[in-house]
Amino acid sequence: MKRLSRKIHLTLALVISVFLVIMSVTGALLIYAKDIQLAVNPQLWRASAAEQTVDADTLRRRVKEQTGHDLNLVSMEKDPRWAWQAQLSDGSYASIDPSSAQVLYQYDYYCTLYGFSMGLHRWLLWHTDKGNMPLRNWVSTMALGFMLVMLVGFYMWVKPKHRLKRLKINKRAKARVINRQVHHVLGVYTTLPLLLIAFSGIAFNWKTPTQAVVNAFTPGEVESRPRIDDIEAAGQWQLQQAIEVGLTVFPDAHLQRIYFPKEENKPMALRLQQPSESHAFSWVWVNPYSAEIINSYDGANANAATQVWNFKYKFHIGDFAGPIVQFVWLLLSLMPVLFVVSGIVMWRGRK
Repeated sequence: MKRLSRKIHLTLALVISVFLVIMSVTGALLIYAKDIQLAVNPQLWRASAAEQTVDADTLRRRVKEQTGHDLNLVSMEKDPRWAWQAQLSDGSYASIDPSSAQVLYQYDYYCTLYGFSMGLHRWLLWHTDKGNMPLRNWVSTMALGFMLVMLVGFYMWVKPKHRLKRLKINKRAKARVINRQVHHVLGVYTTLPLLLIAFSGIAFNWKTPTQAVVNAFTPGEVESRPRIDDIEAAGQWQLQQAIEVGLTVFPDAHLQRIYFPKEENKPMALRLQQPSESHAFSWVWVNPYSAEIINSYDGANANAATQVWNFKYKFHIGDFAGPIVQFVWLLLSLMPVLFVVSGIVMWRGRK
């Protein structure tokens, strides 16, 4: 059984090694990609110091005057350093100063450092004009293979006796022995967090099976947001008034994103983060003509399964407990590179 486990561990690791290194490096880069963009080109991503922001009607009008395209959505950052990011009706993006609605930069999402890293990390940059990502399932399969490699490796450590005595590194040993010990010790200590990080990444693509796992291990079942019907078009949009009314539903929440109606019979959607939420999972839908509230979803009071499911994004990127955890996640994201290199050294040593 030991020999079979070693063969499975080695063969599978060699098969996925290239993809594992790509996902590892890009995952590490994504943790600080936006900060790097801001540091390198602050004129494109930094907002002015003014605290006052333009109203939604003025924002929509001025952006269309500058770009020739309407707004699909606008993301507001909590950090006042950051400009707002908007998706335009032609699929491009724009960085906007919220105090003046000045378009600082109009760009292709995948031509930025963050967008390029995201595309490479999640679907190896191959996406069609229709928005399909043919290699997304392949990336998820590689992540699943990594989880299997970690489990088999952990089994090989836990099966023999004196397992705790083997959790040490002899600094006086030969280089090849130290390499093997580092591979084993770090593999054991990082098995659980790496399994959870890989699982949370797979959950973005394979939602049904991963939701089933969450439902099986947590109370309740993952909830779906309510379905919103079309509305009747009547007159002119009153966007700012609609937003102000929508914010009264969750008065303590931070407005994280505005989804403007893409068609005349579609409502406006507001995505908000309440104080008890790890990310923005509360929603309010508003009629842009009459500023009447159509429906809302309280993410802060969702059941345990939904809370766990919603936490996957913040957990995956390590953005839930400050910069120290982010740095730990940076080290964890680079662990697969270390395992690939040390594993190849061990394999070459045996050959």
